[in-house]
Amino acid sequence: MTANLILKASSIITMEPEQPRAQAVAVDTSTGEIVAVGTLAECQAAAPGVTVTDLGDTVLMPGFIEAHSHPIVAGTYTEEPAHWISGSQGFATFADVEELWKKLDKTLPAGQPVLCWGLDRANQGAPELTNIELDKFFPTRPAVILDISGHEAYFNSATIALNGWKGKCPPADPPAARFGRNADGTSNGRAYETGAVLAASSKVQALAIPDPLMSAARWYRTLAQAGITTSAENSYSTALLPAYEALASVDDTPLRIGVYHVATDPKCGLPLESKVPATRLWKNGIKMWADGTTFIGTLAASFAYLDNETTKDAQIALGPGGETMMNYTRAQFDEILDKYAATGLQFAIHAHGDVAVDIVLDAYAAALHRHNLVGTDHRWRVEHWSAGRADQFKRAVALGVATPMAAYQFIQVGDLLDGTLFPTDIGSQWVAAGDAIKAGATVSFHSDSPVAPAIPLLDVQCLVTRQTPSGELHGPNQAITVDDALKGHTINAAFHMRREHDLGSIKVGKLADFVELSADPYVAEISTLAEQVKVLGTWSSGRKIDLEAFITQVEAIDPTEHKDLAAQAAKSKCC
Repeated sequence: MTANLILKASSIITMEPEQPRAQAVAVDTSTGEIVAVGTLAECQAAAPGVTVTDLGDTVLMPGFIEAHSHPIVAGTYTEEPAHWISGSQGFATFADVEELWKKLDKTLPAGQPVLCWGLDRANQGAPELTNIELDKFFPTRPAVILDISGHEAYFNSATIALNGWKGKCPPADPPAARFGRNADGTSNGRAYETGAVLAASSKVQALAIPDPLMSAARWYRTLAQAGITTSAENSYSTALLPAYEALASVDDTPLRIGVYHVATDPKCGLPLESKVPATRLWKNGIKMWADGTTFIGTLAASFAYLDNETTKDAQIALGPGGETMMNYTRAQFDEILDKYAATGLQFAIHAHGDVAVDIVLDAYAAALHRHNLVGTDHRWRVEHWSAGRADQFKRAVALGVATPMAAYQFIQVGDLLDGTLFPTDIGSQWVAAGDAIKAGATVSFHSDSPVAPAIPLLDVQCLVTRQTPSGELHGPNQAITVDDALKGHTINAAFHMRREHDLGSIKVGKLADFVELSADPYVAEISTLAEQVKVLGTWSSGRKIDLEAFITQVEAIDPTEHKDLAAQAAKSKCC
């Protein structure tokens, strides 16, 4: 390799314990690989005659990695012309959402559909809506409102008419999904789980999102603006491949993508065949959903929700739901694990509740023994660990099971979890990162976007302080160090995506993916880290990414080639 780029910064944080800090890094931009890391003199010796690019007072780190996300779904539902209506976007109460809806119906052209993502019944005090209630806001234009969990949709009478449902009655319930119905069989404007949500919303989505590839590109830009250079796609289906290839094909693409293929796709066990280099787009594993979600009371947990006005308003069944909330039986888990264990792919199973985690770990342990994989580097994953217990983390470590954790559940819902949704002894311990690290787990953190915005530096702030953005303290015994929090978005996240050999740290031979920061996160005031430390830009393979050029490059792609992307994205369940 021949270096033709030298970057110098006020400090380079490598995330490599043998050489944690450096002054400069030399890169071969033809291969995108790092050639030298160390003092400026050492890098100049590795690249004689190369002009030094001095980044001044900025701090350079390995680009952040989002180990669990849904980029195309996120773009479709949160970027314009869709409307993101969660609390993280300034809609703290249902009254705030109602004001937006009134404004939209008044200002949008007649007949233009409305698509909103992120209604949070528990946090915003919103009811489980019906078509009659939505008709008050949208009397004539079709409107679809998607729950923040991605598991429910609410729609108005104009949408029912657009769908052409005979006698206003929805079709037969799809597998593992259902429509809400009135006593006479007509639709009540509700749909539950992927098949029904898709059937109810796809026509509105097609009309509301005329260029879904551009929506996805805007989300790529959003992730890059947060310092992210690599993201997982945790609900990949074969139909999404052309879009991911298109986004990877332009010069200024800011992201690498590793996909987890949904187990319901018949091709989930096959290798990824793509014209895109495997350093840019690759397949990690197979995805399943063990239980539902915290937001609407469908997690498989051993404990109940509290009985109060918040849970009543959100119409959450108090439970505990236990195994009744599982999407798969143990026999079904065993069948799928046995079918694909020999492929070498990772399994990645969503599990929010402690009962779900127990069942998944039981299934993993049995399958690992059946297939002689005990002690191997399989890295099968349990996703989220929202209500994970200390004994479960210890068991995961013993089994070699990976622990990507849902930082967003604590950050976005921590105030509500602790003492409102659950008793303090349970709610304050949500996302027990401290217990996980004490157990010896390699922990990464994620946003599960679009369920929450992806802001790695805010994750670091909140996980270290155990304070939510409101300033409230919850479970200080679960606080972790700045170093462990940053590892969770760099080298540990790379490990969970099986890319620690070329991503996640700044080391000779690895790919030159960097994030430029305005200040050093190790020395910033931790309680305001996300405000003090700003992302100034990202680099991919030694190339500084021009995000506006990226958007222009995607705009040049014929949108008719991806006109069905919104419908395909809707099939990809979140969480």
